[in-house]
Amino acid sequence: MQAKFNIAARAARWSTAHRKIAIFGWLAFVLVSVFVGGAVGQKTLSDSKSVPGEAGRAEAALEAARLKPNSELVLIQSGDLEAGDAAFDSAVADATQRLRASPAVTHLSSPTQGGGQVSADGHSALIEFEVPGDAEQAETRVDSSLAAVAAAQRAHPGIRVEQFGDASANKALEAVFSEDLGKAETTSLPITLIVLVLAFGALVAAFVPLLIAFSAVLATVSLLAIPSQLVPMDPNVSSVVVLVGLAVGVDYSLFYLRREREERRAGRSAEASLLAAAATSGRAVLVSGATVIASMAGMLLSGDPTFTSFAVGTMTVVAVAMFASLTVLPAVLSKLGDKVDRGRIPFIGRLRARRGGRSAWAGIVERVMRRPVVSLVASAGLLVALALPALGMHLVVSGADDLPRDIPVVQTYDRVTAAFPGEAASSQVVVEAGDTASGPVAAAIADLRERAAASRVVNGPVAVERSRDGKVASIDLPTVGRGSDAEATAALATIRERMVPAAFAGVPGVDVNVTGMAAQSKDFGDLVAQRLPLVFAFVLGLAFLLLLFTFRSIVVPIKAIALNLLSVGAAYGVLVLVFQDGLGESLLGFHSNGGVSSWLPMFLFVILFGLSMDYHVLILSRVREGVDRGMSSDEAVRRGIAATAGTVTSAALVMVAVFSIFATLSILDMKEMGIGLAVAVLIDATIVRAVLLPAAMKLLGDRNWYLPRSLGWLPRVEHAGPQVEPAKA
Repeated sequence: MQAKFNIAARAARWSTAHRKIAIFGWLAFVLVSVFVGGAVGQKTLSDSKSVPGEAGRAEAALEAARLKPNSELVLIQSGDLEAGDAAFDSAVADATQRLRASPAVTHLSSPTQGGGQVSADGHSALIEFEVPGDAEQAETRVDSSLAAVAAAQRAHPGIRVEQFGDASANKALEAVFSEDLGKAETTSLPITLIVLVLAFGALVAAFVPLLIAFSAVLATVSLLAIPSQLVPMDPNVSSVVVLVGLAVGVDYSLFYLRREREERRAGRSAEASLLAAAATSGRAVLVSGATVIASMAGMLLSGDPTFTSFAVGTMTVVAVAMFASLTVLPAVLSKLGDKVDRGRIPFIGRLRARRGGRSAWAGIVERVMRRPVVSLVASAGLLVALALPALGMHLVVSGADDLPRDIPVVQTYDRVTAAFPGEAASSQVVVEAGDTASGPVAAAIADLRERAAASRVVNGPVAVERSRDGKVASIDLPTVGRGSDAEATAALATIRERMVPAAFAGVPGVDVNVTGMAAQSKDFGDLVAQRLPLVFAFVLGLAFLLLLFTFRSIVVPIKAIALNLLSVGAAYGVLVLVFQDGLGESLLGFHSNGGVSSWLPMFLFVILFGLSMDYHVLILSRVREGVDRGMSSDEAVRRGIAATAGTVTSAALVMVAVFSIFATLSILDMKEMGIGLAVAVLIDATIVRAVLLPAAMKLLGDRNWYLPRSLGWLPRVEHAGPQVEPAKA
């Protein structure tokens, strides 16, 4: 009788029968992806499109009306001299002259010509100007003004001459971000290789998963240029793709390769071992990948363009890594055969021999299953205790105050805001109407200016700028606070809820929106809070259905969701303890801003839930395989978890090591992401999978596989795989 093979096994049979096509086809796919990606070019999110809510509408109006200039400031400052002193005025005049000669400086305003600003104490002066072009063009064109300011600084060494603004700050900060992320990406590869060498004890076996994962990431980062034409990508999407792609790519190859080696050690032929690995672990990869993709799709419901681009990037890299593991990986293993064990590390080999192939986790699982109640209560209690601080989580949007203070441009920002309060925390009221220069709209704008001048939250001169056609007006209100802190947010509330409604009450045909750093931060936080329940419901619901269909059990998905929520909750709790309460500030090198970054809860939930399901599907597939072969539920649990514990541990070590690198970066948001991911994966691979899961399954026994009669129509899925030797190719 002809044996039935699942999709993964059929893919492996085809790949081993057509090795050259599979291997060279994959290499061609990667190369073509790189070529096409480079030729098409990736479109990135513009500033206006990346901002949600009311602030986003205001930004879009400013951009359409060309009222969003790339504003720059030059700070001239001295501790001893002040405006009116010859040396100080000479520095201001020299900087003004050099800037005026720069080819990319427009709308120059300087104290030497009655413009600019001079601080109340006279020790600081500001030269103001704009860099023409859009934000991307400005970052290139700003170099000429930076060079002029640097020359002025050299000419006046006793006086501080520094530049700060939209283009110059973005350019400097992007260089820091790129350096940080580049360090993380380059460090992750050798660390991953070291963990894989320890896992397999052989260099060749370690390189195979790494190369599969790396090539999948390389292809995906390039391919994203295609969907970016419709869905512009966040500039950080490539880093997220590297993070997720390396994790799942290594995971899937590990699942496959470890099972193939296990079958080979059990005495099966090379071909039969490969087919068994494909039919079991390959199938687990297929289910895991589908579950991870479903989880990542939750970000599409966020309503935020940045999350949408993250969703497209992560879904694509998981699909590509899954495809590579099911096609090119079996072809490579078929070609290598037992040569995959070449390059053995003697010490690791002797350690494996002394252990007799027995996993260190096997003993833990046996002890847990002997005392399931105690194990369940103790481990669940620990995770609940870790999760409790999450109930007091306060979401904040990281601002300029959270940037590393050793960055020169941040230091300049601090000096500007200290000398000229309101420069960094201004709000822009954007008015759209048929005519903003006359009639009721102009009167309302004048009323708003009067209210602002009398308000305690506005502490600087109010400027009004109109578009050429007069249909859009931008009113700049310098406010108290520093960007998006509590004081600036309170000032925003006053502007939005009191000043603007009072000034424009009864004015027909006008659309008024407020933007600025505080406005953008608040609107983003509000959007996340509004969409988070929807994303949670979507991810949990889809995961439930996938596991229900895969394992034909209503208990399995409920238990999986509960366990994953415990690990995610514990990670949230750790984030609150560390970053909100400041536990370990000096160790990690940061200063707490009193909360957790507002984008992290949704991002971490989606990523962690997807990665956790990888392990859960692998382990339960092995357990169900034992049940299908006639083992008792307890024996299947004991053997299944013990057999997969080494694979899960190795995969988790790779993830924890890679994620921990991000905790060493200088950017606070990156630290939070790294700690959150590393802690959750560590908890999931140890406490959850080695203690909670076996204890719960032991207590449930055969009820693990309970399926209501009303769902008996669900198709049966073969987990054990065919017990036959494969046909000769």
